[in-house]
Parts: sequence; C-alpha cells; structure tokens
Amino acid sequence: MDEVLLAAGATAADLAAARMQMALSLGWHIVVACLGVGMPALTLIAEWRGYRTGDPAYRLLARRWARAMGVLFAVGAVSGTILSFEMGVLWPGLMGTYGEVIGLPFSLEGIAFFIEAIFLGVYLYAWDRLPPVPHMLAGIPIVLAGTASAFFVVTANAWMQQPTGFDEVNGRIVAVDPWAAMFNPATPPQTAHMIVAAFMVAGFLTASVYAVAMLRGRRDRYHRLGFLVPFTVAAALTPVQVAVGDWAAHFVAQYQPVKLAAMEGLFETVAGAPLTIGGVAVDGELRGGLEIPHGLSLLAHWDPNAVVTGLNEVAPADRPPVTVVHLAFDLMVGVGFALLALSAWAAWSWWRRRDLPRTRWFLRAGAVSGVAAVLALEAGWTVTEVGRQPWIVFGVLRTTDAVNPAPGLVWGFVLVTAVYAVLTVATAYVLRRMTRSTPVPAALEDSDVDSFKVV
Repeated sequence: MDEVLLAAGATAADLAAARMQMALSLGWHIVVACLGVGMPALTLIAEWRGYRTGDPAYRLLARRWARAMGVLFAVGAVSGTILSFEMGVLWPGLMGTYGEVIGLPFSLEGIAFFIEAIFLGVYLYAWDRLPPVPHMLAGIPIVLAGTASAFFVVTANAWMQQPTGFDEVNGRIVAVDPWAAMFNPATPPQTAHMIVAAFMVAGFLTASVYAVAMLRGRRDRYHRLGFLVPFTVAAALTPVQVAVGDWAAHFVAQYQPVKLAAMEGLFETVAGAPLTIGGVAVDGELRGGLEIPHGLSLLAHWDPNAVVTGLNEVAPADRPPVTVVHLAFDLMVGVGFALLALSAWAAWSWWRRRDLPRTRWFLRAGAVSGVAAVLALEAGWTVTEVGRQPWIVFGVLRTTDAVNPAPGLVWGFVLVTAVYAVLTVATAYVLRRMTRSTPVPAALEDSDVDSFKVV
C-alpha cells in the first residue's frame, strides 16, 4: 500500500491523518447535528403542552431548550462548514471526479439549512412578540428543514455505499443522473436509520441531564417533566430503530456481503453461519467470541441454513479492518438492546402505575442513556464508514486514490483537533452559563416535591 501512496504523491502518514481528521470532524458534528434535528421537536412538544395545560414548567422547559437549540445550531454551522471544506481539501479525487454526480443533495441541504436558519431566527426573536399558536407554527419548518438536511446529507453517503446515476467511459464520467444517484438503493434504509437515531440521541441525551439532577435530589415537577418528555420520545422510537436496523442489516447482506462478513468476523463462506458476539480477528480467524449456531444465516436471510459469504472470497487488500468493524457493530447492537430494555422498563411501570419506576437504578440508567445513545451512534457510523474500506466509493474508487497528494496533511489534523477542542470547551461553557443565568423559579422547584420519590 505504501508504494501506491508514494506513487500518487501522498504518504501513509498523510492518508492516516486525512482519515483521522475526517473521522474526528464527522464524529463531532454528528452529535451536534442529531441535537439540531431532535431538539426543535422536543421544544415544540413542551411548548404545545404548556399552551394546552397552562403549566409553567412546560413553558420554562421550552424556553430553555430553545435557547440551547440556538447555540447548538450556531456550533453545528461551524462544524458543518469545516466538513464542507474538508471534503474538497482532503479528498479531491472524490469531489473532482464525482462532484457533478453527488452535488445535488449538498445543494438541497444548503437550501434546507437556510430555511432552518430563517425560521429559527423568527422562532427565537418572536417568542414574546407573537401569539402562542403562530409562534408554534413558526417552529414547524425548523423541524422539517432540520430533518430534510439530515436526509440530503445521508443520501450522499448512501451513494458512496451504492454508487449509481452515472456511467464511466475511458475514465470519464458520462450520462450523469443526479436524482438516480441521490435515490440509490442504500438511501431508504440508511436515511431512516440515521433520522431515527438523531431523535433518539437528542431524546436520551436531553433526558440524561435531568436524570442526573433528579439523582441529586431535584425531583420537582420541572425536572420530572424535563426527563419525561425527551425520554418518552426516545423510548417510543427505540423499538422502531431496532426494526429499521434489521432492515439495514438485510440490505448490507444483499448488497455488501463483504461488509457483513466483517461485521460478524466471518472468514469462511459457510451454510448455517453462526452469529458471533465479541472476539478479535487473529491470523484469518475470529477468536474469543461467543458463537450462536446458525444465528447469522437466520438473521441475514431468514433461513438458518442459508449460505453467508466470508471474507476469504475477496483478496486481503479488499477487506475492511475486521476487528474494528466487528466490535463496533457489537457495541451498537448491544447498546441498542440495552436502551430497548430501559424503554420497556419505563413502559411497564407507566402501564401499571402511570408513573416512572421508583428506584434510583432507573434514574442511574437514565443518566447513562444519553452517553450510551451517542456511543451507539458513533459505533454505527464506524461500521458504515470503516466497513466500506478500502473503498471511498464502494467498488469504484479506492480511498488511496481519492486522498489529496499534497504533503503535510498531518498538520491539518493537528490544527483541526485543536479547533474542535476549543469548540467543545466553548460550547459546554456557554450552555452552562445559560443554565446558571436563568435559574428555575423557586415556585417550580418546590412544586410536587413528593410526586416522585425513589428508593
């Protein structure tokens, strides 16, 4: 591989730096983007409930979440701008060759971004200047535009998984159909998986903040609703995400069998393939994992005796890093089912007593759920991106052929790392100052203190 890189003008260190920089930028931005997609909906729910019930706790939640939403939108705009530059600077072999194929979703995302920005400005500025109903209606385009932005961006990534909408003749791209490229076979499962994940991350992450406060003794109505509203949204979507994830896995089994083999650490093509939990790849085999006989064949093809393609069907140079993909997939699935169990626990308690479980263990789990949802999100994107390697455009363009051949990409990675460190600290500082500058009124902190006792 090093010889190929040197021939192209890049080094192995530059390629690694470019990939790490992209991973850092995407991994950071995706969390903020999920909050940008999910928090407007949570805010509107709280505002609507406050309007319907007249409850000041709902109104205060909506107002606080709206202010946080504005900060996160600004931060997301910064990280999104960095990403847009990185696509061209780090990967000219991709954008220079296929820019006209995948340019449409990025253009549409830009339009959605501006719509979201305009209505966010109206929503924040007109809080006390519009009647309640028109103000809530002004928030709906924020939700729709944020979701649309996520959809358009993920369609571009889906194209990288299943490239369509063009022909290549003598090294030239011809017969470009941007709509066919955007609505490629990977678009439906991948966009659905990401959008549901965005609402889950926003819900569990917001709820976890209030779970921590409740563990510290602040069990008034304000904090209880601050936990209940986002947790309910996230919990309701968790079984939906499990079903969508199964759909996505079947898609991978059909269209990307090598990625599926890496996800499960399967090296040999075999009928009745086992499902392996855990383990690491050593010398062409997965060691230390727990095998469930026929499990992979059953889950991937609904047939316990179905043949599943192994990694040995392709050359070693065409295989993704098995251990990373396999463990990331196990982490994503494990956390997903843990969140499903937590959601079922809450649903069972609510069905029996119309109340949340009255135990500190539930609040502890709720406090961890936000970080857990983020870990599952990052692990899922690791599977998606690393599992596609060594291709940046699956089966068409290798990552080594797309990277910028200019030397010194390592220094760009160092600079961007510093920028994101500063951005992280600044965002946390601003959000914390905003919270402290608008304390919860004593009347709300004293309300319904005994309505949620935990033991």
